Amino acid sequence: MSTTLADFDAFRSRMNDLILGAGNLTISRFFALDGRAYEAGALGAKTKEMLGLVASLVLRCDDCVTYHIVRCQAEGVTREEFLEVFSVGLVVGGNIVIPHLRRAMARLEELEATPTSS
Repeated sequence: MSTTLADFDAFRSRMNDLILGAGNLTISRFFALDGRAYEAGALGAKTKEMLGLVASLVLRCDDCVTYHIVRCQAEGVTREEFLEVFSVGLVVGGNIVIPHLRRAMARLEELEATPTSS
């Protein structure tokens, strides 16, 4: 893994501020839509974050995987639930997901080892 969770968070925050500060209406609306899609509704936020994690694994987006692992943990996803989510992503995406599954597991271990993550 090339960066720590702290590096990931700092870069993501800085770039989001820069992107949203540019004032492009389409980009701003998309970011808002993305945020709203994960709010609780007929499905709870925890379920939606787990769905986002599966989709991210299948789409092979490591940044998205990291983001959804952090959000899933914040929503109370247990290690056992993470492993089931990982298995769904692997079955849906196939063996090409394995490298991303490795990085996802490494991120989860990093997050679990962080004292402020509870």
